[in-house]
Amino acid sequence: MCGRFCIIFSYDELLAYFNLVTGKVEPRYKVAPSQDIPVVRMEEGLRTLASLRWGLVPSWSKEPAPGFSTINARSETAHTSPAFRSAFRHRRCLIPASGFFECKREGKGKQPWYIHRKDGRPLAFAGLWEHWSNRDGSQTLETCAILTTAANATVAALHDRMPMILEPGDFDLWLDPAEQNHDRLAPLLHPAANDLLAMYPVSPYVNKPANEGPECIAPRDPLLFGQENSEPR
Repeated sequence: MCGRFCIIFSYDELLAYFNLVTGKVEPRYKVAPSQDIPVVRMEEGLRTLASLRWGLVPSWSKEPAPGFSTINARSETAHTSPAFRSAFRHRRCLIPASGFFECKREGKGKQPWYIHRKDGRPLAFAGLWEHWSNRDGSQTLETCAILTTAANATVAALHDRMPMILEPGDFDLWLDPAEQNHDRLAPLLHPAANDLLAMYPVSPYVNKPANEGPECIAPRDPLLFGQENSEPR
């Protein structure tokens, strides 16, 4: 499950990490479903950064309003799911992030945690995108979903699922629209290494839909954010 994430890297930083040729990005401390998010995809053989709505609408859908369940696709079954299989085969993408949020129930409430790379580099969520239009072509929409996988040892303390994170060496294969062989893609579909991520508790401020800004990722208790972790981005 991934229902909130953060993207505060500059375009120049994303350009270098993802080897982009064009695009733009605005800092967002909390991105939520149904909002537009930056997506790395191939266009005419080049990696570009596009803006797509989070919540995949299958091309065969009669309405452009997906349910909450389409923000994520299970990596184990996306290639056979009616909602995602066409996108998995033809329209894979990367979704840049600085980190993501997960909550852990504590008593009657939920304590949010911010999860990010220890080395301070961007996260690259594996994603799928889709093009939808109504019958007469007067309305079009491009949407996306984040693939999830079983949680690694770090995230498992909070949830049993996590976004599927790819490394730069995986990008070419994942983004190649000509690659449709699931057996070649399957080795990429695994949890992140147990030592890749760090996490720390943040204020419940992030739980309120209207709240945005640096407060979303500020450590709730600085003493819990050890020196072994890099500065969060």
